[in-house]
Amino acid sequence: ALGVFEELAKERPRHGFTVGIVDDVTGTSLPYPEVDFEDPASVRAVFFALGADGTVSANKNTIKIIGEETPLYAQGYFVYDSKKSGSRTVSHLRFGPNPLNKPYLVRRANFVGIHQWGFLERLPMLDVAEEGATVLLNSPYPTEEVWDRLPKPVQEEILRKKLKVYVVNAYDLARQVGLPGRINTIMQAAFFKLSGVLPEEEAKARIKKGIEKSYGKRGKTVLERNFQAVELGFEAVEPLPIPGRITSEKELVPPMVDHPPAFVREVLGPIALGLGDALPVSAFPPDGTYPTGTARYEKRGIAEFVPTWDPKVCVQCGKCVLVCPHAVIRAKVVPEEALAGAPEGFPHRKAMWKELSGEFTLAISPDDCTGCTLCVEACPAKDKTNPSRKALNMAPRLEVREEMNRHWDFFLSLPETPRAGLKLHTVKDVQLLEPLFEFPGACAGCGETPYLRLLSQLFGDRLIVANATGCSSIYGGNLPTTPWSKNKEGRGPAWANSLFEDNAEFGLGMRLALDKKAEYARKLLPGFREVLGEELLARLLKPVGPEEVEARRQDVALLRERLGGLEDPRARDLLAVADALIPHSVWIVGGDGWAYDIGYGGLDHVLSSGANVKVLVLDTEVYSNTGGQASKATGLGAVAKFATAGKATPKKDLAFMAMSYGHV
Repeated sequence: ALGVFEELAKERPRHGFTVGIVDDVTGTSLPYPEVDFEDPASVRAVFFALGADGTVSANKNTIKIIGEETPLYAQGYFVYDSKKSGSRTVSHLRFGPNPLNKPYLVRRANFVGIHQWGFLERLPMLDVAEEGATVLLNSPYPTEEVWDRLPKPVQEEILRKKLKVYVVNAYDLARQVGLPGRINTIMQAAFFKLSGVLPEEEAKARIKKGIEKSYGKRGKTVLERNFQAVELGFEAVEPLPIPGRITSEKELVPPMVDHPPAFVREVLGPIALGLGDALPVSAFPPDGTYPTGTARYEKRGIAEFVPTWDPKVCVQCGKCVLVCPHAVIRAKVVPEEALAGAPEGFPHRKAMWKELSGEFTLAISPDDCTGCTLCVEACPAKDKTNPSRKALNMAPRLEVREEMNRHWDFFLSLPETPRAGLKLHTVKDVQLLEPLFEFPGACAGCGETPYLRLLSQLFGDRLIVANATGCSSIYGGNLPTTPWSKNKEGRGPAWANSLFEDNAEFGLGMRLALDKKAEYARKLLPGFREVLGEELLARLLKPVGPEEVEARRQDVALLRERLGGLEDPRARDLLAVADALIPHSVWIVGGDGWAYDIGYGGLDHVLSSGANVKVLVLDTEVYSNTGGQASKATGLGAVAKFATAGKATPKKDLAFMAMSYGHV
């Protein structure tokens, strides 16, 4: 606002301008100064945490406690991206003796809470700390090891700003009390201990009162565990001994790793760090087109524990690959000679297939895993000498990541298992197909994403997806990165998202457009009989099935080669629509909120049309993306938002209604 007022005060102010962006294309943006209106008497706290670890809820509770139980004024802002749980959250809290009318984020904090150790490796979180600020660090390491494990820039910032650092191993404490992963209560208690806003016993009482209000319905056991966590949070905080010198050579990891292209590194990287506002207009694509397959460069490293594979116990069933929501578990059968350059300890075993010979190998990407444990739960193979041990077992990520990353990199360099001859109706064979949907920003353990990954394995290089708005459009088309990917030939799913209410019509339009292009191509083909030859022309005019797609691709490539040098405008028209001669698999995808409720009218119209489209309904029986409200897919008696006493009507039988048309 100050920049606007300064412009208006000029003798000849601009007639039109923008503010808050760096417009280096049309030059309309106004410069504005950085000003500091913070009240020196206030406490300004910034907390960096992981989505779904409970930090945001705990901080909202903290604001209530301080605002209601003390004479201090309180204010809070909460920043998080559109990833589902497991993304970075930043809480900005202020409280002080004077009214707080500050509609902006904290830029100069005297308390910084770092609730996720992995963020230290790549985020400059201490930039927001003022000189002499207090820092609370959730560390998986003993206090005496913490300083040497900090990256060099973090050590430099601590020394330069004379920061006071305190350490607590909240994840370990949470496991001790039976609340694995839920560190919010422990970190909240540690904050109250260090801030001194309330006397310790009073703070404990107020926190426990908030816990009763939040978790009272969960039962006595949950309450007691949280109460115990409060006590541990006050007791376990330890000051970090700071030696007064830098001992680390480790630099911050860039936000995008694994050799990202320039656009991913220079544009998507800053956005991933939360610094997208500083990018100039010229950095962005003029037509809004973003590259696919960019989620692979994030390597978020958010899991505390990851699965490790024991090939001696494994029965090669493929269930772990099938259930993995983030496609971090991959399997291949490769010739034995392909393993000649394998890193030391690379796990593999003779393939247990009648039709396939070679070595079976399974790899896991530790820095893409979310630690949901679904793979371990699904694994049926047990060690006969130790039944508690399976073919997949969880291990601390920080202890195994280096070796697992070496194995993962080598695994990706291995040739893909040939698709021909695989039985695509069996889990055992499908596990060997390359997924073209990988590392989505969905919740850990998501039940939707395995279906999309499977869809990409079966049809990925010729798949076209019309995606309704909902969870699947958020983790599927999230800026800055996307999980929809492509293979080494550059082929992959084409994906688009329309409105909530017209997705079925949107997908039907895609199908009709493809059919029209193919019809036009077939109409033009006979006019080039002499150039193409009778044999190629006959093959291009013949309908083909899924098993003949690769042969059709080769024929279309041959068509392009033979028509490429012609100046005939009809040839240019044919080349423009030639790809439509390759069969595409059009899928209309959405959740039950779309299919059962808001988009049902359009879906019914499309189903009745008889068009060659397929529909995938990711039915969670509630509106998942908006917080779990009841839909027509919610079952009779089920409790959900807007149906707290139990839903009074039964679940709509969508499949039966579709089958009533006869041709579905």
